[in-house]
Amino acid sequence: MSKVASLLSRLGDVAGLIATPLVPSEYVALVWPLAASRARKARVEAVHDEAPGVRTLTLRPGRGWRAHRAGQHVQVGLAIDGRVTTRTYSISSAPERSDGCITITVKAQPGGRLSRVLVEQITVGTFLTVGLPSGDFVLTQTSRPLFITAGSGITPIASMIRSAAARGQVPEITHVHYARTPADEIFGEELRTLQVDHPAYKFIVVHTAHGRRRFDELVPDWRVRETWACGPQGLLEDVERVFAAAGRSDALHVERFRPKLAPLPANTEGGRVRFATSGVEVRADGRTALLQVSEAAGLALRHGCRMGICHSCDTILTSGCVRDLRTGASIDEPGTRIQICVCAAAGDVELQENT
Repeated sequence: MSKVASLLSRLGDVAGLIATPLVPSEYVALVWPLAASRARKARVEAVHDEAPGVRTLTLRPGRGWRAHRAGQHVQVGLAIDGRVTTRTYSISSAPERSDGCITITVKAQPGGRLSRVLVEQITVGTFLTVGLPSGDFVLTQTSRPLFITAGSGITPIASMIRSAAARGQVPEITHVHYARTPADEIFGEELRTLQVDHPAYKFIVVHTAHGRRRFDELVPDWRVRETWACGPQGLLEDVERVFAAAGRSDALHVERFRPKLAPLPANTEGGRVRFATSGVEVRADGRTALLQVSEAAGLALRHGCRMGICHSCDTILTSGCVRDLRTGASIDEPGTRIQICVCAAAGDVELQENT
């Protein structure tokens, strides 16, 4: 942290003796947002367009940040139309980066409230809220890893590759990346250059608009490699089936952008959902996550990843029954904390809002 930020932080501690009702960090944040300790902030230092609808943001995290492990993700939030919207993005930069910054690489999603703003509107100097890095999609000690990526699923893998290159310890990597066309490749030019500089790294790009090649032809020795895969749900399901059929599921590490959902019976029903604090009641089916139900009802409940990882949306089940959409299991014990981003109504339900 700079000397100015450090001085402001100390002044904030003194101010705490007389300041009310704000806590010291909130006064400091008015003049130096990166020094705020209650809501961790990051400043947008640069933006770079990677491919159509894909942009890399360079962020400078402020006070309270800790270094990530290559492959981890971070929650990012921004106030849009008066309401903070939060999503989780993989960190695409290496932990070894020396300037104190990180990067996230965002693909604009159809209807994506935050992703479209980050890709199409965000400017240098904007402050975002950030969580701490988390996740266990990280590289283990292995001499011959295999990476399988598609689209923006390349982002956590890029962090791993950049980290290995920064340390000068690139193992015998085979990396298969699927992109629709050459124009849709993310980091393609950089990774081709890295392949030249580090011959142990083999980068194979498949353009799906021109058809696909058999995986056995692309990586004949895949059965003896520990593998990391990230990309769209369809790709991951195909990879999981192939590895399961070969008895190699234990060698496969998967990172998802959306939760894997369990099949539900055709006769699945929902019920009335009541949000106790606001008194809002709404009818919900048994397949739509309660977070989506709340948003459709005009409520702004706390949330983060929207896929059952971060627990930001944890809410108390006051009464009734919900179904975990990932497992199909029912939860009906009053007082249980449930994740409303991955639970749906299984009958009438009352929830205590987590605003």
